[in-house]
Amino acid sequence: MTWHVHGATPAIPLIAVAHGSRDPRAAATVEDLLDLVRRARPEIPVRAAYLDHAPPTLAGALSGLAEAVVLPLLLTEAYHSRVDIPGALAEATARRPLLRVHRGATLGPHPLLLTALERRLAEAGVEPGDPGTAVVLVSAGSSDRRANATVSGVAGDWAGQRGWWSVTAAYASAAEPTPEQEVRRLLDAGAPRVVVAPYLLAPGHFADKIRRDTLAAGAWAVAGVLGAAPELAAVLVERYERAVQRERTFATA
Repeated sequence: MTWHVHGATPAIPLIAVAHGSRDPRAAATVEDLLDLVRRARPEIPVRAAYLDHAPPTLAGALSGLAEAVVLPLLLTEAYHSRVDIPGALAEATARRPLLRVHRGATLGPHPLLLTALERRLAEAGVEPGDPGTAVVLVSAGSSDRRANATVSGVAGDWAGQRGWWSVTAAYASAAEPTPEQEVRRLLDAGAPRVVVAPYLLAPGHFADKIRRDTLAAGAWAVAGVLGAAPELAAVLVERYERAVQRERTFATA
């Protein structure tokens, strides 16, 4: 069957693959985000899949489909996007050789994510670009140095676009500085106030720990996770359309 984004035939289904968590808030947040995509593009069938801790698996989400666009609900290219998702796709297509899968890029980095981060900080009472405020951008952290360097690059881009006192990166696991270390360092360096922006998709263990530890370290405010932000829904649609466009280009080459 041939699918098209627009026209009489159905759009290619979108499978959004999240990490998964034992915390039920995480899956609820993923569904809220995908509901924004469904409302923006009702012609696209949208399903969630999880790498761990929650159903359905990627193979389960692909069940019954002849073709799909698979998008990682991940903020950086790291182990899950480089190894886990390709491995799961290889296993699914080995069992179903006629299945056509078009893999899209991770959510980040993307300029709209900075807009979403500022939205969450504003909700926490922080004026965007305040020159008296140092921002700590906190990711989950990765054993992949490239992923951590990407987060550091996002912090640098954000600092360059706004008038913050500073924007620096910290990592909740697998790398340093930790969020509380960076908060203390900035306060010792003379930052008038320090706020924390979690670079996380959904609530859960890391988000709770970041909030608790950074407030104890002296952070003035901690923003909410990115969650079901309209900016993230727009990025998902953009990643989907690019994956479909690559398929069209390939098909007509």
